[in-house]
Amino acid sequence: MHAADPPRRAARGVIVLLLWLLALGVLGAYSAWQLRISSDLRAFLPAPRTPLQHLLLRELGQGAGARTLLLAIRTPDAARAATLSSALRARLLASGQFDTVQNGSGGLQQIAAGLLPYRYLLAPTLDTHRFDATYLRSQLEQRLDDLGSPGSSLLKPLLPADPTLETLKLAERWAPRHAPPLRHGVWYADHAALLLLETHAAGFDPDAQARAVRVIEQSYSSLPQHAQARLELSGPGYFGVVVQALTRSTAEHLGWAAGGGLLLLLLLAYRSVRAVLLAALPLLSAALVGTTVLALVFGGAHGLTLAFGITLLGVAQEYPLRLLSHRRRGEDPRVSARALGPVLLLAMASTAIAYLAFFASGVAGLQQLALFTLSGILAAGLSTRFVLPLLLPVARRDAGAQRWLAALARGLTWLPRARAFAALLALAAVFVLLLVPGPWWQNNLAALTPVPLPLLHREGVLRKALGAPDVRYLLVIEGDSAEQVLRHSAAAAPAFAPLLARGTLETLMLPSTYLPPLAVQRARQARLPDRVQLQTALDQALHGLPYRAGLFAPFVRDIEIARTLPLLTPQAFERTPLGGLLRALLIERHGRWFGLGLVGGVRDPAALANAAQATHGLVRLVDLKTETESWVASYRQRILAALAGAALLLIAVVTLGLRRWRAVLRVLAALALALLLTLAALRLLVGALSLFHLVALLLAGGLGLHYALFFERARGADAEERLRTLHATLLCAVSTLLAFGVYALAPLPVLRALGLTVSLGIAANLLAAALLTWPREAPRAC
Repeated sequence: MHAADPPRRAARGVIVLLLWLLALGVLGAYSAWQLRISSDLRAFLPAPRTPLQHLLLRELGQGAGARTLLLAIRTPDAARAATLSSALRARLLASGQFDTVQNGSGGLQQIAAGLLPYRYLLAPTLDTHRFDATYLRSQLEQRLDDLGSPGSSLLKPLLPADPTLETLKLAERWAPRHAPPLRHGVWYADHAALLLLETHAAGFDPDAQARAVRVIEQSYSSLPQHAQARLELSGPGYFGVVVQALTRSTAEHLGWAAGGGLLLLLLLAYRSVRAVLLAALPLLSAALVGTTVLALVFGGAHGLTLAFGITLLGVAQEYPLRLLSHRRRGEDPRVSARALGPVLLLAMASTAIAYLAFFASGVAGLQQLALFTLSGILAAGLSTRFVLPLLLPVARRDAGAQRWLAALARGLTWLPRARAFAALLALAAVFVLLLVPGPWWQNNLAALTPVPLPLLHREGVLRKALGAPDVRYLLVIEGDSAEQVLRHSAAAAPAFAPLLARGTLETLMLPSTYLPPLAVQRARQARLPDRVQLQTALDQALHGLPYRAGLFAPFVRDIEIARTLPLLTPQAFERTPLGGLLRALLIERHGRWFGLGLVGGVRDPAALANAAQATHGLVRLVDLKTETESWVASYRQRILAALAGAALLLIAVVTLGLRRWRAVLRVLAALALALLLTLAALRLLVGALSLFHLVALLLAGGLGLHYALFFERARGADAEERLRTLHATLLCAVSTLLAFGVYALAPLPVLRALGLTVSLGIAANLLAAALLTWPREAPRAC
């Protein structure tokens, strides 16, 4: 090398570094400007294929149960609780974040404002009675008794226009069947004022739910005397907010711990701050290229895609570490990279094939994850191969020239009967997989929830007290039109009446509960008397009763109006203050109409199923827990099938790359053994496996294959190169264990599954590679 070479090399390195940093800056700016981050967790569910699946997917995210928030203002002072409840309700309604805010007040006013003219067509009174003299007399006498009761102040404004109390009947019909008792005009039970909310935001959108929760907390904290009571929140949306915050906090803390440990490890291993900092550039390139590709292809990405993707790019950290460890003392890094190139490209290709399987899953979130990881791995690998060598200084020491490393290499070489030991390990793993009791796969999503148990208990107590809809069971009514759904709903309602009467079912809300079908409205309208008939019947009924003359003229006028009203359609109903309730229950999807029946207080699911069957196909009972678990199971089968196809392609690529059948068998046998050992360990430690374990197994397999490939490469190398290979492999394994091992201690199931699986997989792959691919023959001469 000429004397002028070092200055020219330094100048060229500065130019390359500046250009690289400029390119990364451009990619980062484009990603920040273009990439939209989504938080809708339905992106990680399989794509729906039938109208019912579309409906269930919508209901999981946008249904009333998923959007419900339960609030309790806890204080033994009922009057203060009522004041706070009313003030909070007013502020939340004004915020525009909520479809409904119920606290036991305001129901009659909403009905009077929007639906009062239609009360005789909506209430069921005229199904069994006529407004004749006999019926009116009984009602007017009953009103005299009511006026002497404590609730007379509520009745007096209604009496002139509504002596039969149709408005009150509608309010009771539309309110929860077992609503909490009223104190000072609001729901109050168990020393707390209770509120029931439905957010605009979908339940599967934790960011939007977080905004709604912030509005609640800020609105409450701005109320006078709020400090003298305690606000409690619950519901699926709130749980999503809690879990997201807990996940983010845990990941950040563990990430900082792992990152700090990794940096210290690399500094100790390479003793060069410059080399370690330069080695970070391929990883930064991987992240920015991945986000840029997502922005170009999808226009956006799910937040979990980026969170998992950054973690999965732990695969990419191996590429610069390999180059740093394989540099020979005094040798140009470009020469080292050129020698390392073929096996590095083979490792990249094998990892890329594994992630291609996610494209066949049909799941948008996993397809994003695959694209992010694939593009990131390619960016990290290619920049390590072609760009990083231009910046690295010539190594002053050989990373493999260490006594302990030479001793370890000799121990691995002299390990007796390594293949027989590997066969015994494989046989033991198979026995474990066959004998461990219990199911293989975890389909119960509730078992994966990281929500603290006290919050789940609180949710159950508040939901029961408020009569809120059950989030598990759903009645589905299907039809060609909205009117047909309403007809089916009305025809099926009597089948569930015995359950409500016995208390087996506490609450049932069908579309026809709010809006009867047109035929029922028409029949009720036909039973309304004309003005002359009604006035005659009313005069007879009033005879001898102490009501002043002309008091019920508004009643006569409203009946005359109701006789000529156009029948109420779903479109007209949805324009009223209570329209959101029907909008949540009557849905059009892909040319079909669906009605949803919300149930609460299901004490006997079998009885509910029998009642649904008694409707002769008009109503279908859907157990969302069972449906989603079946969905997850089918989704997993598709992923496993895709992985099987990827495995065949992987075998072909490794065969073409190594071109020696013995070498191919050794590498694939090491991968198979590691997979068996990892699965056996997981079955012993956690029992049933989740989809998170499956994704992590793929990551561990991609990393472990690299160990076998590089150990196989060392078979034809000299003693020094073998030591460099061992140094690089151990460092990659330890750094990966450090990065993922901390996640195995996380309290969150997702992070714990990822950390534990990768940690076990790395250990198993390192052991399998050492047993089956580490060279046993003497190294070739230098």
